[in-house]
Amino acid sequence: MKMVHTTQASPARTAAVPALVVILLLLACVSLTSGCNTGKAAPTPANFALAINNHFLDHPDCLFMDTRFPFETSDPAKTKQLDSLVKSLLLDKSVEMSIHVSRYTVTPAGTRYAPRFCYGHREVTSIGSFTPIAVNDGFKETTVTYSYTMKEVPVWAMSHEVQAAFPDMARATTGQVTAKATLAQTPVGWQIPD
Repeated sequence: MKMVHTTQASPARTAAVPALVVILLLLACVSLTSGCNTGKAAPTPANFALAINNHFLDHPDCLFMDTRFPFETSDPAKTKQLDSLVKSLLLDKSVEMSIHVSRYTVTPAGTRYAPRFCYGHREVTSIGSFTPIAVNDGFKETTVTYSYTMKEVPVWAMSHEVQAAFPDMARATTGQVTAKATLAQTPVGWQIPD
């Protein structure tokens, strides 16, 4: 004869199991709904700096956005700017006297930088402030005020002639500058929308 021994759980223990299951389910729901505010997606100055730095590694600051070479101009201000790049041996200049136009072409040394003539990328040194998180176009966004310095600045961008001709570039390359960026929260972190 085989004896089977069964034990019965106490009523207190039986009631504790469903309560534990409910607590674990609640914790799982809370962690799933707040998952976007942890790790790289948390709204922290460190994450904002990481997002801005990553963006500017692929988006360097440049002198020109839509200029193509050869380029012709009769505008004195544009001529002054481009003449500074001629002095830096990045452009060649020819003048058409009959129509008062200067024509600029890229030199062999200038091909590395033409046509945009990028002069480095931003690196965040500090986050000054950020706006409260708000939803815009379905994304949580904030506007961040940050300070930065320029990294990997080419020698030609440091010349006195080029800096005098491009004062915004001069300010950006010779010290610490403050700027603002709008960042959007994504599941993998904060990003500057393109």
